[in-house]
Amino acid sequence: MTAPRRYMAVDVARGGALAMMIAYHLAFDLNLFARLGIDFNHDPRWLGLRALIVSLFLLLVGVSQSLVRRQGLDGARYLKRLTLLIVCAGLVTLGSRMMFPSTYIFFGILHFIAVASVLGLLTVRFYRFNLVCGILLVLFGSGFAHPWFDHPPLQWIGLMTHKPLTEDYVPLLPWFGVVQIGQFLGQALFRLSPGAAVRDWSSPAPPFRLLAFGGRHSLLIYMVHQPVLFGLLYLYFGF
Repeated sequence: MTAPRRYMAVDVARGGALAMMIAYHLAFDLNLFARLGIDFNHDPRWLGLRALIVSLFLLLVGVSQSLVRRQGLDGARYLKRLTLLIVCAGLVTLGSRMMFPSTYIFFGILHFIAVASVLGLLTVRFYRFNLVCGILLVLFGSGFAHPWFDHPPLQWIGLMTHKPLTEDYVPLLPWFGVVQIGQFLGQALFRLSPGAAVRDWSSPAPPFRLLAFGGRHSLLIYMVHQPVLFGLLYLYFGF
């Protein structure tokens, strides 16, 4: 089976989210080296920026799932991608445990995307249901909490009464609702007339081509950018 068609608008949007994430992590690392004074856990501006970045990534996960389904799911390619996600999520957990043993990442964005890649197969065929259900899941996941979900085996679900001590936390709820909204948007690209302009858009401009390149290789860039940033800052400030 041939590789699914790529849409430059989707790749550029993913590349833009990736650029925002790298800038966010650069600020985080500078804060870690005591060159900035930012409270990432409480400052509403930085919390809002993080929520925006995660939302963009997960909307695009849902959009991509809809596009892949429309073109036909290649089981072998899907399993290869899922296995790679699981391996990378495990490496993130291992690396964060070495650097931050008391706040290591046990269910971050890659862990979530791996789970959403499986659950999304059950919902991607729907259209308006995804929009309605996605909005309801976001509202429910953001507004309901119960101490029962504070137990460590259930913390990946969300619905906790407090944020766990971890460097990155993207629980199933409310974030799977964002993926479902993205699934709706992916189908809307073909069902609604304005979607044709988005599907067919392309640009030879170097900034857009660079963002599209990043969007096509987002997992690789995600895995290497923090070690590179941290290593360069360590060399600069450490010596």
